[in-house]
Amino acid sequence: MATALSRLSHRSLRQTFSLSFSRRLHEGPDTIDELLDRHLVKKDPKRRVDDDEDESLRRSLTSTRREALSLYRDVLRASRFFTWPDARGVPWGEVLRENARKEFEDARFETDPEVVTKLLIGGREAVQDALDKLAVAAKKLADQEAEERSKGRR
Repeated sequence: MATALSRLSHRSLRQTFSLSFSRRLHEGPDTIDELLDRHLVKKDPKRRVDDDEDESLRRSLTSTRREALSLYRDVLRASRFFTWPDARGVPWGEVLRENARKEFEDARFETDPEVVTKLLIGGREAVQDALDKLAVAAKKLADQEAEERSKGRR
């Protein structure tokens, strides 16, 4: 008895939902073209050149945004290696992070692609130069320590 009642109510619910769905579907536009005309923005053929330029600018900004984020992450990663304090007693890693944040904030609203490219190239070169100098200094320090150890054993 309970299963028959649940089947009956289930069937009636299904019929109710399908009827209400079909009514809503048929109350709308008659054809797909009408639906598309109603809901899509029409492109003006006169503005096509501007739209293409806007699209290429949007793509270049998206790629430069990605490059800028990548550079910022690289600066943060590189700053971990600078652990010794400066003259004020602040670790160099914190100084580098603060300066990088300030520089990125200053250039945040730059829209000229040439300026953005120059900033990104300069930033990449600065990070690479700093890491190269750090590697040379670390190697020199390791060589000095190895030399001192070898003198101490004699």
